[in-house]
Amino acid sequence: MTPADLAELLHGTAARVLAERDLDVSVLPETLTVERPRNPEHGDYATNVAMQVAKKAGVNPRELAGWLAEALTAADGIESAEVAGPGFLNIRLAADAQGAIVAQVLTQAAAYGNADTLAGTRINLEFVSANPTGPIHLGGTRWAAVGDALGRILTTQGGDVTREYYFNDHGAQIDRFTRSLIAAAQGQPAPEDGYAGAYIVDIAQAVLQQRPDALALPEAERHEVFRSIGVDLMFAHIKRTLHEFGVDFDVYFHENSLFESGAVEKAVETLKTSGSLYHQDGAWWLKSTDFGDDKDRVVIKSDGNAAYIAGDIAYFQDKRSRGFDLCIYMLGADHHGYIGRLKAAAAAFGDDPDTVEVMIGQMVNLVRGGVAVKMSKRAGTVITLDDLVEAIGVDAARYALVRSSVDQSIDIDLELWASTTNENPVYYVQYAHARLSSIGRGAAELGLGAEGADLSLLDHEREGELIRTIGEYPRILAKAAELREPHRVARYLEELAGAYHRFYDSCRILPQGDEEPGPLHTARLALCAATRQVLANGLGLLGVSAPERM
Repeated sequence: MTPADLAELLHGTAARVLAERDLDVSVLPETLTVERPRNPEHGDYATNVAMQVAKKAGVNPRELAGWLAEALTAADGIESAEVAGPGFLNIRLAADAQGAIVAQVLTQAAAYGNADTLAGTRINLEFVSANPTGPIHLGGTRWAAVGDALGRILTTQGGDVTREYYFNDHGAQIDRFTRSLIAAAQGQPAPEDGYAGAYIVDIAQAVLQQRPDALALPEAERHEVFRSIGVDLMFAHIKRTLHEFGVDFDVYFHENSLFESGAVEKAVETLKTSGSLYHQDGAWWLKSTDFGDDKDRVVIKSDGNAAYIAGDIAYFQDKRSRGFDLCIYMLGADHHGYIGRLKAAAAAFGDDPDTVEVMIGQMVNLVRGGVAVKMSKRAGTVITLDDLVEAIGVDAARYALVRSSVDQSIDIDLELWASTTNENPVYYVQYAHARLSSIGRGAAELGLGAEGADLSLLDHEREGELIRTIGEYPRILAKAAELREPHRVARYLEELAGAYHRFYDSCRILPQGDEEPGPLHTARLALCAATRQVLANGLGLLGVSAPERM
């Protein structure tokens, strides 16, 4: 019996108890909450439903809790239900009901925890979208890890997710990048507003390898050669780096296509017609303050040129025209203003502003020996994805970046995340999986398996703790998807690994010496197999490997 199963049982029981006493059943919320108490002595699960609804039903909370306890105790799968405090209900599951969780995991395997909450919802998930003017910095690296994990998690809940990269190949930053390449090719310092770093020199030389005549061309033609080849080379590096990081996209959308196709001009005219733009000081402004922005934003400047936001507006309209029900944008810490302006654009096009979600990610800092790491080997002053992976590896990098809420700035201690100790969270979780894999190999050598296990034998305190932790996984996934918080999965995996290590220390799994294998060994092997499956499922969602040996 999973927490969801128990919540369903509790709801049905409460509805029956109220109806039998001619009390209003409608006071019950649609979903009842059951939680694991902090103190295991208080039971396997607890609920405050009696305190929630007693006043509305016109009864005393403890009295209602007593009725519920009596009814629940008679239900299959419930060992006991007791009233505590002002009306809490502490519940203990029967061993066979807990064992059913193990059986469910073994049956569903990789699908365990999946749901259909988002079935039929087409989601456009845009993340990273770093400018093609340099390697991906730490902020973009965080979004690569978090965005990829979020896409996987949303998919487990039935969402039809398209991962999209917005390729910023239009605007002033591309001009600065191009001038920086030309300067490097000429052996000159980077322009004052340009880009520096060894990667600029490398790309400039690669352009000359393809076009040895580039520097001898007329200025406009030279600029175009360095721009087109240089941007392609830079973006190829970005895509390759992301792929090696385990992140690939379904769509690479080119910003410049919005201008070439006339989509920007069309979107602006639509907004003018709807009255969502107003003319002032020779420019056209979007009424974005109506949706939480700190000021209205210029869409068409007084010189007649489109402002950067014009492309963003046309891009949103393009996403909706492709049939997406929800557009999630994952942006950096300096993009708070985009929340209001993108929601304003949605409303201006006649859409529900809630079709737009903007997630803002905070900064990432690297620390080694208590000192901040500020210099990159290849990119000058910007620390890159490549730098982080070189220091601690892909698995540790992804886990470290996903493990904390994106609302928080994080410091990544390179020495900690490169260590092979239990203080390193990813090592702690992966070691649990490797230890379970070792047990599986040992069982196979003895000719033992988990088939036909009597799971009602799993009544040890540590077994119960581990089973209940496994049972939390579907709820963790659902909450992570609902709140767009992949870090919940990482923290859960650490909790599961801890529960497993404590079980391992308390319960012998394989027979030793001349001991004959028995039903309890088989049951514990089934529990180990279920634990290993959930660890592998969760690590897979984070894009982190589940090693069989360490």
